[in-house]
Amino acid sequence: MSIVQRMDHFTIVTDKPDETKSFYAQLGLHPGARPNFAVNGFWLYASEGKPILHVIEVKTMPTPRRGALDHMAFRGENMASTLDWLKGQNIQYRLTRAPDPFRTWQLFFPDPNGVEVEIDFDPSEPQPADWKGNAPMTPRN
Repeated sequence: MSIVQRMDHFTIVTDKPDETKSFYAQLGLHPGARPNFAVNGFWLYASEGKPILHVIEVKTMPTPRRGALDHMAFRGENMASTLDWLKGQNIQYRLTRAPDPFRTWQLFFPDPNGVEVEIDFDPSEPQPADWKGNAPMTPRN
């Protein structure tokens, strides 16, 4: 018997709702329908029409913070423009390549709440000119 069929969504808590919404909008997620929960927040949708990121608004972040989410991963396209955007926003990032046989590009960076975001790109995406193996990369000044 298989109970789990696929990942449905991630939920993050933020005391920076506007900054969080804007950040994810620049990654292509857009607000959409959400049930009338008793707590404020919003759901962010991907292009396929599914809410994949649930955001709960709080006045102050809980102490201690809950959970042990290491990172959330999305599938992306156009790595070059994503890298340009990160550099333009002065967001620290790290770009790695998954080992054989997959060779997927893996791009890691923090959201405004300190949650690590991963975007995976097809191995056929062009290698950035300034890529130096799996060493951490940082934005240009």
